[in-house]
Amino acid sequence: MKMIIVIVQDNDADILTQAFTAASFRVTRVASTGGFLRSGVVTMLLGVEEEQVDAVMQTVRNSLPPKAGQKRATIFVVPVQHFEQV
Repeated sequence: MKMIIVIVQDNDADILTQAFTAASFRVTRVASTGGFLRSGVVTMLLGVEEEQVDAVMQTVRNSLPPKAGQKRATIFVVPVQHFEQV
C-alpha cells in the first residue's frame, strides 16, 4: 500500500477533488498554508494499492495541466507499513 500526498493551491483543490472522486479514489483534504507569501494550499491524502499509483499520478496530470511553466502540484508517494480501520 502507498500513501500519496498531493499539495496544490487552494484554487486547484476542487478540480482535483472532483477528478479523484470521479476516478473512484477516496481522498482526504487538509487545508494548510505555505510557500510564497504563506498562500493557501490544500494537502490531499490518498491511500492506494501500489498498482493504482500510476492512475493517481495521471489523474493529477490530466486535471492540472501546466500554466505558463508553473508547477501545479507537489506529490509524495510514501510506502505504508501498516493500515488499519477501527
